[in-house]
Amino acid sequence: MLESLVTLIESAVNAINGMLWGSVLIYVLVAAGVLFTLKLGFIQFRMFGHGAKLVVQGREKVNGISSFQVFCTSMAARVGTGNMAGVAVAITVGGAGAIFWMWLIALLGMATAFIESTLAQVYKVKDDEGQFRGGPAYYMERGLGKRWMGTVFSILLIIAFGFAFNAAQANTMTDALNNAFGFDKTIIGLVIVAFSAYIICGGLKKVAKTSEIIVPIMAVAYLAIALVVLVMNIDQVPAALSLIVKSAFGWEEAAGGAMGAMMAGIARGLFSNEAGMGSAANIAASASPNPNHPASQGFVQMIGVFVDTLVICTASAAIILLSGVLDNPGEQQGIGLLQLALTNEMGGWAAYFIAFAIILFCFSSIIANYSYAESNVMFLTKSKKALYSFRVLVLGMVMAGSVASLSLVWNFADVSMGLMALVNIAAIVMLSKVAYAVIKDYEQQIKTGVNPTFDAAKFPEIEGLEGGIWKGKSAPTGQSNSETVASEASKI
Repeated sequence: MLESLVTLIESAVNAINGMLWGSVLIYVLVAAGVLFTLKLGFIQFRMFGHGAKLVVQGREKVNGISSFQVFCTSMAARVGTGNMAGVAVAITVGGAGAIFWMWLIALLGMATAFIESTLAQVYKVKDDEGQFRGGPAYYMERGLGKRWMGTVFSILLIIAFGFAFNAAQANTMTDALNNAFGFDKTIIGLVIVAFSAYIICGGLKKVAKTSEIIVPIMAVAYLAIALVVLVMNIDQVPAALSLIVKSAFGWEEAAGGAMGAMMAGIARGLFSNEAGMGSAANIAASASPNPNHPASQGFVQMIGVFVDTLVICTASAAIILLSGVLDNPGEQQGIGLLQLALTNEMGGWAAYFIAFAIILFCFSSIIANYSYAESNVMFLTKSKKALYSFRVLVLGMVMAGSVASLSLVWNFADVSMGLMALVNIAAIVMLSKVAYAVIKDYEQQIKTGVNPTFDAAKFPEIEGLEGGIWKGKSAPTGQSNSETVASEASKI
């Protein structure tokens, strides 16, 4: 009876997943990316250099969490097994052309990430300990006046990122260490729990400081090995690029055909870079931005999407395509295909390198995922006891994930994440005029040669919020606040 119930639940979850990730989410997120790209005048291309400059500038010390620490924390969550196994799956299912569509969806997603992260900064709050908190739940309540909507979003995010994804990441880590070194999964699980407890019990600041150390190391190490493979096969690069483009449009025989390549690439790209999901916006709100303007953090998160997909996912694709492993993949797929490719190129030690990379990628994802969920727990309840209980539950899920196969939990997390994205997209579309006006204000200041600062007096709906962070100065002489914001909106 129990087995039949589990089978029924699995079938229902898989059916919902197929609908969400096979069609609905793809259309919604692509449409949002196109809309925001057009409305912002292709800002991800026009001001890419400025965004990269702000990432570097964000390393300057500030009171609280710096923009660079937030960038690293969001990258810790974005960059995981999806950048390795996910890319391999996309190529297996859709052929090399899937990579082209991953690139395209990332370029569109940069605009979406810009919007949601800017809004997260606009509507952030300060907790009792002086820490900034915010994200979709907060702008749904404070910007739209819909706390119920924020509550739904928070619950979905806590299920997906706080519990299920962390269990799955722990499961991946123990599998990698067990396969590479034969370590006992229970012992590995206890070690992961101990390290995770040390970090997450220190709160957002501890997570941010740890991510600032781990993320650059794991990114540089992984990109370095991909660069070696690239140099070793430099003569094959033109052919690989040609294969990607031809397969994307069905000009060359490939797995899945043109439509298969498109669907696989878009789905895996969206899943990897999280643009529009509302997840990275949670940590984006915690930054003390530099310059002190909400849009500056939008630029930083925009670059995060680029690095995740067009840099790190492309590195994985290069390793697979240039190694020739697709000519005879055998039964390998997912992370196994990447391991085979790297082993063919670099020798047996590459399997250990992949295990090391997985450990860093997955552990950093666990602590970053926790940070996302923490802000949503605090949105639902201000109780410290509830937060402590939540931490215990997270660590329990990490341990469970370390020793058990949790395919149903992983699939249920995908459903939660998909529904979460739909709620978030609805919210940022409804609040988009505020985001456009705030971003336009930033650009106008840049054009005059000044270091942008945010004057909430131009936006009375922000200035009037109880407990608002952004304190207004004053409207220009002879112009009321309402006239000012109306003037800003009319320029959009």
